[in-house]
Amino acid sequence: MALRNEAPAQVATVAVFRHRTLADREDLLGRLMLAPAMAYVLLLVGAPLVLALLLSFSAATAGSLSFSWVGLRNFATIVSDPQFHSALSNTVLFTVVSQALVVILATAGAFVLDAAFVGRRLVRFLILLPWAAPVSLAAMAWTWIFDSTFSVINWTLKVAGVLHGWFYWFGDPTLAKIAIIAVHVWRTFPFATVIVLAGRASIPRDISEAAVIDGAGFWRKLFQVEMPLLLPIVTVAVLFGVVFTSTDLGIVYLLTRGGPYNSTHVLASLAFQRGILGADLGQGAAIALFLLPVLIVVAAAMLRLARRTEVGT
Repeated sequence: MALRNEAPAQVATVAVFRHRTLADREDLLGRLMLAPAMAYVLLLVGAPLVLALLLSFSAATAGSLSFSWVGLRNFATIVSDPQFHSALSNTVLFTVVSQALVVILATAGAFVLDAAFVGRRLVRFLILLPWAAPVSLAAMAWTWIFDSTFSVINWTLKVAGVLHGWFYWFGDPTLAKIAIIAVHVWRTFPFATVIVLAGRASIPRDISEAAVIDGAGFWRKLFQVEMPLLLPIVTVAVLFGVVFTSTDLGIVYLLTRGGPYNSTHVLASLAFQRGILGADLGQGAAIALFLLPVLIVVAAAMLRLARRTEVGT
């Protein structure tokens, strides 16, 4: 009787597996779920990138349908342009200085926010506001903060007796660069802090406690125990910051328009000025694509460093 009862059950099981649904086919289901993301990348990232590559090798201009192939002439022209050199050096300067400050501030902020204190959740929420705020709205606020007449920084320093002259933030090239770096740090700092905070939360407490038991002080525990474990997370935060800062157009264009005297242009704003406002699409595309190989190499190197560090730990 037991054998007779088992036979129908086996037949039913075989019948179920013969009529597999879409949920049972993981390979096909995975492709279908990835399809919208792949379509987004191809249509909104891949197609404009290919178009920009084609434009950079042409003499295309706005308002004209002609497309004449000029090879590397656009790249040769911008390489010999002093304004391009200034924009390239500004891009590197803003990216390196702002991200160095972001790493220091984000690490310190993650340690503070990881401590237990009243209102910690509210502070974490407020930390994220600069990252969530629209770039245009934030740039308008910072334009008033650095205004030559109504600057709250100038008035505060004046009342405190620290400032005896007056800072014309957007009228002096050095002060304008400092203002742009400050806004980049203000905008990127919350995102990096959240990433480092998440990485710090993933470190087992036993490691820190063992370091304290072994006699390690705060600084020794920080640089010899916790920072090596946080290095992969910090590398990812720096990578995002480098990409966002080096390709950003909004902050520079909304704050200074590249001034004064075209001294604060970055590659993105110079490409916009030449390609859109100047109607030279070929040269604008060449300027915009100039950092693409460099960013690819930097991204690959940083991800490889993070992987090596993670495997080594």
